[in-house]
Order: sequence, then structure tokens, then C-alpha cells
Amino acid sequence: MTAHAPRQRERRQAFGDLLAALTRGLDRRSDVSLLRGAFEEMLRKLVPVRTVHLREIAGRWSSQGAATAGAESIALEVPGPDTASTGVLEATFDPGARLGEWDFQMLGLATHIGAFVLEIERNRLQLARAGALVGARPKRDGAAPLIGSTAAMQTLRATIERVSHTDFTVLLEGESGVGKELVAHQVHDLSRRCHGPFVAINCAALVETLLEAELFGIEERTATGVRGRRGKFEHADGGTLFLDEVSDLSLSAQAKLLRSIQDLAIERVGGHGTRRVDIRIIAATNRSLSEMVDRGLFRPDLFYRLSGVDIRVPTLRERRPDVLELANYFLERHRATNPLLLSAAAAEALLAYAWPGNVRELERLMERAVTLASTHVIELDDLPAIVRGDYSAALGPSLQRNDTMRAWGSRYARLILDRCGGNKREACRVLGISYHTLQAYLRFSLDEPTAMAAAGWPVTSPRAEAAESEAAACVGVADV
Repeated sequence: MTAHAPRQRERRQAFGDLLAALTRGLDRRSDVSLLRGAFEEMLRKLVPVRTVHLREIAGRWSSQGAATAGAESIALEVPGPDTASTGVLEATFDPGARLGEWDFQMLGLATHIGAFVLEIERNRLQLARAGALVGARPKRDGAAPLIGSTAAMQTLRATIERVSHTDFTVLLEGESGVGKELVAHQVHDLSRRCHGPFVAINCAALVETLLEAELFGIEERTATGVRGRRGKFEHADGGTLFLDEVSDLSLSAQAKLLRSIQDLAIERVGGHGTRRVDIRIIAATNRSLSEMVDRGLFRPDLFYRLSGVDIRVPTLRERRPDVLELANYFLERHRATNPLLLSAAAAEALLAYAWPGNVRELERLMERAVTLASTHVIELDDLPAIVRGDYSAALGPSLQRNDTMRAWGSRYARLILDRCGGNKREACRVLGISYHTLQAYLRFSLDEPTAMAAAGWPVTSPRAEAAESEAAACVGVADV
């Protein structure tokens, strides 16, 4: 009895410490994986094991894959509400470590607490996606959902649907602002990993000296004052790891990343063994990786690890008909702040603009309009000068003069004829009108005969103008 009593007291104290650690983890709402990390860290202090890893059993790696070199391992099933929600508690320990009966009992009891931890993570992830997590800040995705009716968007949706059914590494290519992270989210949400975490890494912002600790984590007491923590790879375990702007990684950073992507195993800074991670890699780049490989700026072996299942996200100028659909979506999203509509002139200007910043630029432009518009209609003058651009330069003077359609058409026909080098047949083809209609437009007199004569354009007399206008009207009706 005397030898057994201290064990009971130790067990009660151990469980008290473990539950206290989990309680502290519950208060950290910013990252659901911190709860699992607190559980693993406290369990390592209670049982003389080298590593402890709690994971969902749906992962691709078996429990035997967690053993590190020169260590023995044990895997215990973590119960769940159904067979699809079960997990596994993996532990590795040194061959010389003597685990007693109490240690194995502790690991067995820890599986039930682990089941509690996994269920909390699942529920909090579902609540976070629904936007109902108390205290959570609304998440901005930086772009609209996959909105658009063009053939390019339909093809993109079909590709995402097919890719999401696999676990293969995906490489997203496209200009900045087209919505590559949104596509990565769509692939994740449609995959079997939809209940797991989606962890995004901005490779362009990684500090070279802290890269390994940021990606792979760091062991406790590696240096004075350093606390152990998990890296991005471990945070993404059971889910998807998104490497954004992977082309901005230095060559040395690419080398460090290569082995982890290839083996899906990481080693923490200051650690002595590898840890398996069950993740899907999705990489994104706004530059051609194949061209960078040719110029020696990107490692070929890493390129071939990332490439294979490639998805190109189209630019906004390649799907111009979607511009107004996206613009109306952004305006609708801010309807509670300021309900606005697009005028016809503003809509035409948006369609004519090249959109070098793609969907992200369009979103910011709509936010500007919501903030600065003085009426409930967005007019041409409410748009920035760079967006009005050629559209405003071409139509502005005509709008100010209240030109008729005949006058404006005549001016436009003369501009096209000049661009075609005076070739009327070619001008007809470009304008999509008959030769007689072009002649009628050219014979039509504008309101500025002096300016026309100075420009070398033909000017007719009022009598001839009336007769030719009547003929042009007849020809126009016949063409229609």
C-alpha cells in the first residue's frame, strides 16, 4: 500500500497538469492546432518518451512510419464518434528507456483525452468556416469566390473538381491578383482533407535565418529562452499546406524545402529524429518556374517535385465578360455600407481597362467607389483616371458636345480608315459594315468643317449633305 499510494498521487497530479495545459490551449482561439501541441508537449513531460504525435487515422501514413532512427515506437488507437473519426497516438522512445506499467496505463488513458482534443479541433474548424466562432475576426479572402460565366472559368472549375479528388501536389500558375490562393482553398474544400487545416505560407516573406524554425518547428530549450513550437508543416498535418509565391525562395531555402516535400517528413531545429506529416502540397507562382530553371534561378529537382499537376489561373483581361459580374459582386458585398449601381459609361470603361492587377485591383477599385461616390450611381468621373483612360479620351469630347450617333460614327469611321492606310475595303472589314455605309459615314459633315478641312477630311455642301444623309439612312436600314 505504501508503494502504491505515491503512484496514485502522481497520476492525479499528472492528469491535473495535463488538463490545465489543455484549458490554457482552449483560450487561444487564433490557432486550433495549439491545443494538440499543448497535449503532446505535456504528455512528453509525463511519460519518458522521445516523441508523441496525435493524428487522425485517415492520414496516408501508418503508425510504423513515425519511428525515428534508433528508436522504438508504439501506436495506440484514439477512439472517435465513428470509424471515420478515429485517430492514433504515436510515441517513440529510446531502446534503453524502461517504460513501466504505469507509463503504459498513462498512454492508454491519454488516448481518451486525445479523442477529446481531436473532436474539439474538428468542431472549431467547422465553426470557423461558418463564421460562428465566438471572438473570431471575419476572414477576408482578398478576392471573390470563383465568379464568372466565361469558358475559361468553366474550364477552371472542372479542373479543380478533378484535382480535388486526388492527393497529388498541385502547382498554380498565374499573374498576381488572379486568385491563386482562392483556387487552392477550393481544391482543399472539395477534397477529403476539407475538415483538416489549411495553412498558407508567403514564401516571399520568409526570413532566411528563421526559415527552418518557421517551417519545421523548434525543440524545447534548443537555446536559452527558446520555447519549443511546431512549424507550419506540423500545423498543416491532416490538411493542406499552401506555398504562395514559391518562386521567391532563395536557392538555399529551396534546398531545405526539397527533402521535406519529397519525403513528407520534417526535423525540428534542435531535434534528433524526423516526424512524418500527412499533408497535401499546393504551390503557387506568378512567374514561370520552367524559365527560372533554364536561367539557374530555381532548382530543377524541386521544380519536378512541384510540377506535374499544373493549373493556370486566367487573368481578368482574358475573361473580360466576367468583369461586370465581379464588380456587381463586390458592390453587393458592401451594400450595407453604401448601395451603389454602375452607370453604363462606367461599366464600359471597366470593360475597356486592361486590369494589370486582375481581380484584386478590381476589388480595391470597388471599395474606393463605395467610399468616395457622392450618389447612388457610380459615374465615369467616379473612376480613377487610369481606369477611365482611353475610354474617357475617346468618348469624353463627344459626350460634352452631345454628338449624335451619326456624327460620332462618322468620326470613328474616319479614324479606322486612317488606321487602315486609306484602304476602304479593309476599313469595312474592321468596322463590320458595307462599302456603301462607309461611304455614307465619310460623306457625313461634322460640326467642325474647318477642323475637318485642316485634317484633310472631305467636307460636303449642305445640299449634298442632306441628300447623302437621306441615302445613308436608306443604306443603313438596308444593311440592318
